Formats: sequence, structure tokens, C-alpha cells
Amino acid sequence: MNARLSIVIGSLWAGLGVTLGAFGAHALKDRLIEAGQLDNWHTAVRYQVWHALALILVGILSEKRERLGSVAILFLIGSLLFSGSIYCLSLGVLRSVMGPVTPLGGLLLMIGWVTLAWRVGRAK
Repeated sequence: MNARLSIVIGSLWAGLGVTLGAFGAHALKDRLIEAGQLDNWHTAVRYQVWHALALILVGILSEKRERLGSVAILFLIGSLLFSGSIYCLSLGVLRSVMGPVTPLGGLLLMIGWVTLAWRVGRAK
């Protein structure tokens, strides 16, 4: 993923996170509270927005000195899987499929952060 695309996708991903946060806090609030899932929904939103900002950071860093396209891909896919699966689980959608997806997304996020540290740390 190139620098500009990382920034654009990160910005859109952040905007969607804000939208889903508002949707959960208003339109879905009663349903999420009744299911005991409001905190989980907030966790999904928080991870989505943080990793959207990480995508923007990776794009900025890529413009300055080093190509970090693989890190951007790890952050995007990881947050899609992690947050997306928690959204589904919070709403009771595809529970049997989404349960195992959450840790896979988390693993990709962790690999993304380690890869970012490694690439920036070895840069001259």
C-alpha cells in the first residue's frame, strides 16, 4: 500500500469508527446494553480508531523516508478482522464464525506494530 492510500484509507476508517461509535451509543444502545455488549462495542470502536490513526501515521512515515506498505496492510486487515468480528459478536451475528476471527485480527495488529518498530528501528 502506498503512502497516500494509507492516509486516505486511514482517514475513512477513522470516520467510519466515529460513525459506528455514535451508532452504538444512540441507535443500538438499548440493544447492546440488553445483550451486555456495550463495552465490547466500545472496544471495537476504540481499536478501529486507534488503528485508523496508525494507518495515517504509517502513510506519513512512508512519505518521509521508508516504505511501510506491509505494515499498513497488517493494520488494515487486522483491525477489520478484530473490530469487525467484535461488532458482529456484539450484535449476535455469525457467532460461530466470528469467535476465532477476533484473535487472528489481534495477532495481525501485534505483528503490524512489531514490524513497524523493526522497520523504523533499522532505517538509516
